Amino acid sequence: MKYLNPRADLTFKKVFGEHPDLVMSFLNALLPFERPEDEIKSVEYLNPELVPLNPFRKDSIVDVRCKDQMGRQFIVEMQMMWTPDYKQRVLFNASKAYVSQLEQGNGFELLQPVYSLNLLNDTFSKDSEHYYHDYRIVESQETKEIIEGMRFIFVELPKFTPKNYSDKKMMVLWLRYLTEIDEKTREVPQELLENPDIRKAVTQLEESAFTKSQLAAYDKFWDVVRNLKSIYRYASQLAKEKIRAEGLAKGREEGRAEGLAKGREEGLAKGLEKGREEERLTLARGMKAKGLPPELIAEITGLPLKAIEAL
Repeated sequence: MKYLNPRADLTFKKVFGEHPDLVMSFLNALLPFERPEDEIKSVEYLNPELVPLNPFRKDSIVDVRCKDQMGRQFIVEMQMMWTPDYKQRVLFNASKAYVSQLEQGNGFELLQPVYSLNLLNDTFSKDSEHYYHDYRIVESQETKEIIEGMRFIFVELPKFTPKNYSDKKMMVLWLRYLTEIDEKTREVPQELLENPDIRKAVTQLEESAFTKSQLAAYDKFWDVVRNLKSIYRYASQLAKEKIRAEGLAKGREEGRAEGLAKGREEGLAKGLEKGREEERLTLARGMKAKGLPPELIAEITGLPLKAIEAL
């Protein structure tokens, strides 16, 4: 038996965007619900396209969006590559989902929480060995004071290792499903198949279940991912070199007038700011040269669509 990778756009949306029982099991396993009564008992899929209230504002599309029996909303995203603006994009999408509830004429007291679950096929916290990150709006001095409404979970899949998690068995099984199955898999581990939810999710990955056009789109997806990673690595290296050169040059120039220490500090700050902008522009040029759609480039880089079209 041949399988496809569950982290690809096609397979991820098929498994978790078409099977309410599977996304419910997945969310209950990975979200930090404190009480058994907080667990999801049923789900209803919502439109993954988050259209803004103001027609001149930006809309966006998420992988999976649904709500449960209490009206809580859940956004699930599979992100293949970490970018500096990704957290802002997550906040942006969750905020739109939260405020969109007011379209129904509800008062503020009826607003239900929004949970944003983000699976990353990449790492972003270089100084931490933890793979699971739980973000909430917390008062900085008294951490018991929390503003409820939005909660953000980031899971760095490359850091996950299935050990010492016996009290979170389903979380481990689902993360093993995401990280251990790919095109090279010929035999799925028995402990995964013993669970009915995981077994059903595994059957959705069988290559024979996909059409030729779907398989072609699947291969195209991985081509785009590889190109993006290559372009981003190249752009990042150029930006780092430019920041270093401009920061040192500016530091020397201002250091002569105001003191070497102060000049280096201010010059480096200005160089960093300019370097980030150059990094985004370089990345955008590379992606445009590869033929990627301007809307996708804008989503990844955070640059205005007009700026990308002008490149």
